[in-house]
Amino acid sequence: LCGIDLNKTGKDYVAEPIGLFPSILYFIFVLFYQLIYYNDHRILLEYNAGLLSIIFMTFLGFIDDVLDLKWRYKVILPFFASLPLLLSYSGETHIRIPNFLIFIFKHRIINIGFLYYVYIILLSVFCTNAINIYAGINGLEIGQSLIISFFITIHNLIEITLNIGKSRIVENLILKQHFLSIIFTIPFLSINLATFSFNFYPSKGFVGNTLTYFCGMFLAVVSIFGHFSKTLVLFLIPQFLNFFISLPQLFHIIPCPRHRLPIINYKTNKLIYSQNYTLINLILYLLGPLSEYHLVLILLAFQFLTCSFGLFLRYYIDTT
Repeated sequence: LCGIDLNKTGKDYVAEPIGLFPSILYFIFVLFYQLIYYNDHRILLEYNAGLLSIIFMTFLGFIDDVLDLKWRYKVILPFFASLPLLLSYSGETHIRIPNFLIFIFKHRIINIGFLYYVYIILLSVFCTNAINIYAGINGLEIGQSLIISFFITIHNLIEITLNIGKSRIVENLILKQHFLSIIFTIPFLSINLATFSFNFYPSKGFVGNTLTYFCGMFLAVVSIFGHFSKTLVLFLIPQFLNFFISLPQLFHIIPCPRHRLPIINYKTNKLIYSQNYTLINLILYLLGPLSEYHLVLILLAFQFLTCSFGLFLRYYIDTT
């Protein structure tokens, strides 16, 4: 499988999808990690359910790369991929209200029951598609996923540090949750850092929808089983911005091509904004023409800053 880099003046073929190889390598590593939980059947159930959901979406991404699936299938099928998560989820369905909003809800903790399971499904569907539609620039798809995963690791380490020394029951439960999340995240970071070196500008290979779906479902899985899915939302600010900007095209209010890319100026070799509704084109509209190299650096820097802001909000709002 090969593709043409539409953001380059040359039309050389580039290998696609190289995202299949890091995905398979990740599955091999994580399968061996099951030995850690061989005698903890509850954790092992969640572990295998999360892995099954990620494998399902990776397979769907590969099919999309080969067959070019219609959008309706891309929205519907993640619902089925999230079913193992839903059926194996054994955590609480309570949400904690930030202190500054308690005067509205009158309670610190609210049990939303069945709605929490609906939220799990919607989060899984959003994550898988959010990475996929915020793409098209060398290194952006995998770069944003690496940055989010990095902040997920920091969040896990902070939670582990804060909860050491609490009552044994609470400490053991929280440590297990965040340790499980770290076990999923560390090999993801390690393997995809190598992949990033191939996909960053100028790309030697496209990751394809195989890796974007893999990354999206991975983010959903580690946040749900780490019990910090609401914190993940704070790390997805650019993805939500891109989603809301894209709504007119996603609902076909205006025409929506398969590749909603900016336009290459062949004289200057810089990208200019197109009429497609994406965060990428908005940045180009605000900042003017940019080379693809500088554009991806700006987008990844924006991702890093918003994740830093999200982490700050997570701990500042919860304690003030």
